[in-house]
Amino acid sequence: MLMQKPRSFASYTFLILLFIVNAAHVTSKSTIEPCSNSDSCNSLLGYTLYTDLKVAEVASLFQVDPISVLTANAIDISYPDVENHILPSQLFLKIPISCSCVDGIRKSVSTHYKTRPQDTLSSIADSIYGGLVSADQLREANSIQDPSVLDVGQSLMVPLPCTCFNGTDNSLPAIYLSYVVKPVDTLTGIASRYFTTITDLMNVNAMGSTAITAGDILAVPLSACASNFPKYASDFGLIVPNGSYAITASHCLQCSCGPGNRNLYCMPASLAVSCSSMQCKNSNLMVGNVTVQQSGGGCNVTSCNYGGYVNGTISTWLSTSLQPRCPGSQQFPPLVAPPTTVTRDSEYAPAPAPQLDGAGTATIPKTTAPVSGSLPGFPPASGPTALGSSSDACSLVNSLATFPPTLLLWLFINLMMPSPM
Repeated sequence: MLMQKPRSFASYTFLILLFIVNAAHVTSKSTIEPCSNSDSCNSLLGYTLYTDLKVAEVASLFQVDPISVLTANAIDISYPDVENHILPSQLFLKIPISCSCVDGIRKSVSTHYKTRPQDTLSSIADSIYGGLVSADQLREANSIQDPSVLDVGQSLMVPLPCTCFNGTDNSLPAIYLSYVVKPVDTLTGIASRYFTTITDLMNVNAMGSTAITAGDILAVPLSACASNFPKYASDFGLIVPNGSYAITASHCLQCSCGPGNRNLYCMPASLAVSCSSMQCKNSNLMVGNVTVQQSGGGCNVTSCNYGGYVNGTISTWLSTSLQPRCPGSQQFPPLVAPPTTVTRDSEYAPAPAPQLDGAGTATIPKTTAPVSGSLPGFPPASGPTALGSSSDACSLVNSLATFPPTLLLWLFINLMMPSPM
């Protein structure tokens, strides 16, 4: 007679752990920057439009200036009625936000969303805000007891991820983009798209391995031009990503960070109306004007520079210097027309997949290989900390998560079926 032999406790424990680990595999991670002061910085969000939206609607979603959205993406603001231009669904944009220190970590808390019929916390988080926030974060931030009940017109605070890291990356000016990883992304592709290295991304995000998962939020350092305005200026701390613009001084000035340049250049904006004087004292030069004069000892350069927006007044200062050679003309970031369609690059912003060359060999964009400079799973010295960035944990999760579904099903049936004694 056959007797039923119960499965061992270890067998059931293994099965439970296997499913827990596979569930953990889909849990997204986000880089967290601890902070202890009340200062703020300029930061960027990588946002993908969930539907066709006007420029003004996108700006309203994040409570930012529509012009700042356009200039951050080097979109020409001189087009007629540009704020009502309809941007296509799935377009990838950089959204400028202010990053604050709240409850000991960096985050943006200036965005509020008014609920509409059919909204759920999941749809608001995953669709409307493109994965930049989670349903759980919305529930916690707004003390929602029952997430299944949302009143139409209810105002929700939307906590958004951001980082400052002192506005530098490897001691050079930088602004940080909070980027939501897409299924097609690789760390190599992200590094290539944003002109950085795998090593830099791993250090900034305290990663123990190059493994990334769709839904992860990475802090991506972008080369930038920094200002040196005084602390009492309303635009103190202005920093402009390379290849883009910023509007400041009540829309009177346009500051740019030219390609391959780290010098912030400001000049009167095309939108300038009813602005205070932009002329430098004891000079006939206006902000942005530069004169050069060749001499036997080099080149005498005189320029009128912007010094910040103070109490509604444009501060200027005149600089003179003797340089070995006369500077060339100012290089401006190229402007693009307001987008009407989405290309693959703008839809799946950054990660190019390996491509086949003529010989049928897969080629991957070149980048700096990661180096060993810290213990796996621990942030580098003076670096940021990340949630779930342990290299050992990532290796375990990834290896188990690659189990074929049929094998998992077979294991489940085998462990649950009684066995003969």
